[in-house]
Amino acid sequence: MNDLSNASAVEVDAASEGQRVDNFLLRVCKGVPRSLVYRILRTGEVRVNSRRVAATYRLQLGDRVRIPPIRLPAREDRPAARPAEFPIVFEDEALLVVDKPSGVAVHGGSGVSYGVIESLRAARPQLKFLELAHRLDRDTSGLLILAKKRAALTALHAALREGRMRKCYLALVKGKWKGAGKRVNLPLKKYLTQAGERRVSVEAGGRESATVFRRERVLRDFTLLSAELLTGRTHQIRVHLAHLGFPIAGDDKYGDFELNRALAKQGLQRMFLHAAELEFEHPVSGKSLKLDSPLPAKLARFLGSLAA
Repeated sequence: MNDLSNASAVEVDAASEGQRVDNFLLRVCKGVPRSLVYRILRTGEVRVNSRRVAATYRLQLGDRVRIPPIRLPAREDRPAARPAEFPIVFEDEALLVVDKPSGVAVHGGSGVSYGVIESLRAARPQLKFLELAHRLDRDTSGLLILAKKRAALTALHAALREGRMRKCYLALVKGKWKGAGKRVNLPLKKYLTQAGERRVSVEAGGRESATVFRRERVLRDFTLLSAELLTGRTHQIRVHLAHLGFPIAGDDKYGDFELNRALAKQGLQRMFLHAAELEFEHPVSGKSLKLDSPLPAKLARFLGSLAA
């Protein structure tokens, strides 16, 4: 869509069937900030078949999506994404799996002009389709899956919803974890701080959330844990661990801030959370894929300093 100044109606075709309405709008309304897309959904300005829908609504063939007039920011306020490539762990005609560094957002929005997805699209203009299959926090490093075909994206989303994708992280936490392993079931609820920042807390009535933690190593007053996600909620690992009294080292939202300052002087200047392993069936071939990403050098060196 080139003209966003007037209301319009778009009929969902086979290529968009099954896509979440928020992702559909981000694709159709190119250049519109994510925050604006979510605002017009939240306020009911977007209608599907004349009804309000949640951002998670999955479009059906023949749905009519009403898109309200959208006023874009001035061009100079929206810098173009710089083309960038990231270390490739796996790639074929349907998938691209990269090793995302810490400090890089997966997409633009919330004060970030652009992220991994925008940079990769700019670097690969020949690709007709490239979408994130899931997300990682900005300060989390590791394995990130992108789909190069609509069918692959739909299949990956189904695998995530149905628990058919194994996602394992490594986290260094404050304290000595007792026992070898533990399944944690704690409901999580999103909220906004007075400053408008998104946060998550453990709260009755929140969304069901489950993580399996396993002790890998105890190092002085810290424990290296593996964390396997059984659900994929926002900030899930970080909030579960903080609630249990084992905040992640370097976590600037839910961590021990005094400890973080001390750790920064010792060389840990980021959150110690790394998406280390992925295991799933290829969405097209059906073959089993097991991918891994070693700890970044800075995290490995910090672990070494604790073991010394």
